[in-house]
Amino acid sequence: QVQLVESGGGSVQAGDSLRVSCTASGGTFSTYAMGWFRAVSGEERGFVASISRSGNTVYYADAVKGRFTISREDAKNTVTLQIDSLKIEDTAVYYCTADSENNGNQRRSYMYQYWGQGTQVTVSS
Repeated sequence: QVQLVESGGGSVQAGDSLRVSCTASGGTFSTYAMGWFRAVSGEERGFVASISRSGNTVYYADAVKGRFTISREDAKNTVTLQIDSLKIEDTAVYYCTADSENNGNQRRSYMYQYWGQGTQVTVSS
């Protein structure tokens, strides 16, 4: 059983940068593809970014390409989402996710096994 804990959310202004991280425990981190989804209150979680087990392949939602960067550091069991040029519409709860079956090329939330509790990112003008 994998436990995921997000950190780094907060309240920022449009145009700022923010880094959210996720630390995993209870499993062999390198065997999991990792991803980030986000959800606005009352809505379904939407795909943001994912990274393969090797870290060699990354995927991004069109809305975040060029502004978000996902990376992983297996020695620290951590996946990080660097968010630049934040927009008001980036306001959401950001969830870390892990899966041992897919290799990060899935964009549906039901394709991921494990989830963190989420961290709130609020962007104001």
